Amino acid sequence: MAQKIIIDTDPGQDDALAILLALASPEIDVLGIVGAAGNVPLSLTSKNIRKICELAGRPDIKVFAGCDRPMTGPLVTAEHVHGATGMDGADLPEPSMPMQEQHGVDFIIDTLQSEPAGAVTVCTLGPLTNFGKALTRAPEIAGRIKQLVLMGGGLFEGGNITPAAEFNIYVDPPAAAVVFGSGVPIVMMPLDVTHKTLTTRVRVAAIQALGTPLSDAVVGWLHYFERFDVAKYGSDGGPLHDPNVIAYLLKPELYSGRFCNVEIETESELTKGMTVADWWDVSGRPKNALFMRDVDADGFYALLTERLSWLGRADTAVEAAPGLLVTSSRAR
Repeated sequence: MAQKIIIDTDPGQDDALAILLALASPEIDVLGIVGAAGNVPLSLTSKNIRKICELAGRPDIKVFAGCDRPMTGPLVTAEHVHGATGMDGADLPEPSMPMQEQHGVDFIIDTLQSEPAGAVTVCTLGPLTNFGKALTRAPEIAGRIKQLVLMGGGLFEGGNITPAAEFNIYVDPPAAAVVFGSGVPIVMMPLDVTHKTLTTRVRVAAIQALGTPLSDAVVGWLHYFERFDVAKYGSDGGPLHDPNVIAYLLKPELYSGRFCNVEIETESELTKGMTVADWWDVSGRPKNALFMRDVDADGFYALLTERLSWLGRADTAVEAAPGLLVTSSRAR
């Protein structure tokens, strides 16, 4: 039986690949996708989700708008990484599929209450605002969720928006604190893992070799997205963060980590948004998250490339997206 999931996301090129990976995989049943404010404002992330679904040939997917700002304070965005649209690098047609009228937080609550207990996994690829709000309004859903698999945080790698904080957690630390204190089973894909899944020339070339409009769009996104991290880290390619969440659901054996206590710093000017992970179990605090540290990166890219090839077949996704214009698909 396919795994039932809710995706909560703020696309973002890497979010786009995570959504494509989920929609390409028969092992996964996407019940709905909720837009979050994060990489770019909610108006753009909600549009980007629908563009991705139509690119994948899945206009049937239900898309909901979530919260347009964090629980407290102003919204921090990342156009300097993702571009003004959030998905610069491939110019996709304007979406024609509708948004759902229901608010995304209500959809999360209603779905977890109506589905059998332990049936639904929540996958968060952006800030934790929507899920934090859902838990605040309906704390009983914590006992009904199968697990939360999230991209966020870091320990040995430090932060990527401040020296201490990873972007998704930094945007809304109070929401993250609610989530990590809720008792929900949590699996973390922190920077310690995602920085090992680099978009090297060889890996991107394998995707480009698929030779479909969809793979051209993906390569355009990757070339744009990686430029920031290549300049920052001097690496061969940039880290591909969010698809690790979906890859874990498909092949958990690709990953290894440790169950430990993770707390969220919400106040310090220096370390706001830091995931304080007790890797060495020195605090005695209860363990509340499976913190991943290692990944078979080649296996991850083999899975991603395989599934993108399934979506790129002429009889499926790309023919459902007429007018696709790829703006950056140069050979490497």
